[in-house]
Parts: sequence; C-alpha cells; structure tokens
Amino acid sequence: MDISASIVLYNSDSSSIVHLVDSLILQGVQHVYLIDNAPINLQKDFVHISHVTYLHNPTNPGFGAAHNIAIDLAIKAGSNFHFIVNPDIQLGDGVIKNMADYMNLNSEVGLMMPQVLNADGTTQFLPKLLPTPWSLFRRKFKWPTKSYFQFLETYELRGAPSSQIYQSPIISGCFALLNLTAVRKVGSFDESFFMYFEDFDLSRRMQKQYKTIYFPLVHVVHGYDSGANKNFKLLYAFICSAIKYFNKWGWLFDKDRGQINKKTLSQFQL
Repeated sequence: MDISASIVLYNSDSSSIVHLVDSLILQGVQHVYLIDNAPINLQKDFVHISHVTYLHNPTNPGFGAAHNIAIDLAIKAGSNFHFIVNPDIQLGDGVIKNMADYMNLNSEVGLMMPQVLNADGTTQFLPKLLPTPWSLFRRKFKWPTKSYFQFLETYELRGAPSSQIYQSPIISGCFALLNLTAVRKVGSFDESFFMYFEDFDLSRRMQKQYKTIYFPLVHVVHGYDSGANKNFKLLYAFICSAIKYFNKWGWLFDKDRGQINKKTLSQFQL
C-alpha cells in the first residue's frame, strides 16, 4: 500500500509538527505533505526531514482547498490511501496500519475515522447524524437546556457500543482516511467551504457511492479548542459555512437526510 498524509498549517509550532510528522512516518505513512497557509515561510524547519513536501501557500484558500493541493499531489504520486491530519493530533498505537489495512480489505469504504479522544482520555463524540438547522442551533447554543443532553445522546451517537465499527453519516476532518480511488470518483473537498462543514459535505458525497466508517479499534488524541464558541470571526465562519451546507443539501426539505439517519440508528439500539 502507498500511504500519504497531509497537514494544513497556520502559525503552527514547528517542533510539534516535526514530532507529528515523525510519528506518521514511523507508523507507516510514506510521504507527508505540509501545506502552510500562514504568511511566514517555515520551509527551513522541515528540510531536514525525508519524505516531506512543504508548500508555502500564503494566499490561504482555506482548510479544504489546502488539503486538496496535497490530495492531488498524492494521487499523481500513486498513493492508494491518504490521511487528513490536524496539526493538534497525537497518534495512538497502530493507527495508520490498522486503518489502512481495514480500508485495503474493504474496498467499499471510501472514508473513515478512528476514535478521537481528549487529552484526559475522554471521548470526543465526532461521528454524528446528518444535521438539521435546528440540531446545529441546539448543538451550538445548548438550548433548550432541559432536553439538550437527551438530544446529544442521539445526534452524536453517544449510545453506540464503544467498540462497534459502524457507518457514520459524518466523518470528522480532524483525522480521517481517504480511499483515493473513491476520491477520483466523488471528488475531494468542496473549496467553497473556507472552514467548517467541508467534512460534512465530503461525507455526504462519499456515502452516495461508498461507506463512511467509524473505526473505534484505534484512537488519536485531538486538542479540541472549539474556536467557534470563543472567537467571533470563527463563529462567523461557522455560520457562513453552515448556510452554504444547507443551501447545497437542503434546509427543511432534505430528501435523503431522514432516510440516512434512520439507517444509521438501526445499526444499534439508541
């Protein structure tokens, strides 16, 4: 298997990125693409690492567009599978091999993610049902409080057995594995999403022809910051991308949403 990965940087700490790159290569990634959207060129910090391509991209076209540069290069280089990796990820044991092996043995899988943990070992509930505008509002503003946690239990699939591999309508872009054969058919990230919801959109397009799998047998640690809850500019970006998502897939009338969510919940008793 030819396995590649990409990390989109923006004012990132070089030493932590070097450590992450080393971890990826040690676990079996053969080439890592670093796409740096920040104004300052950091190429000198990475030239000593083999199997790394650093591309300075200060026009900052966005998260998905930057990953697309790497995905295109990976396809041209002959990669079979490609990992999307956030800069704030720490790899658990055997993540790369186990995920790539599973995808290699299951060609119907187009996109998958592992279990994602906080630094304290608690779970980040990133697999989700397809959202309605109302569910996004409730998730963001935690209202109405009386039924909020009951809503989360279903929307974030919190009641699913912790070790069950299952199809999830949403695969998080913080750490995901792409089947590049599938990407050639369905396309990569929609570059109209500058930040947020590009993973929702790709998950939806992918599941029309392939399986989108949650694979909790391995894990990564993600430094989740929830920036849109703290920063007005990020909140604005979140809202703009949400509007684009619902304009594309449907607001109140999304003919596939209910069917997909029902099929998802039928995999377990929730």
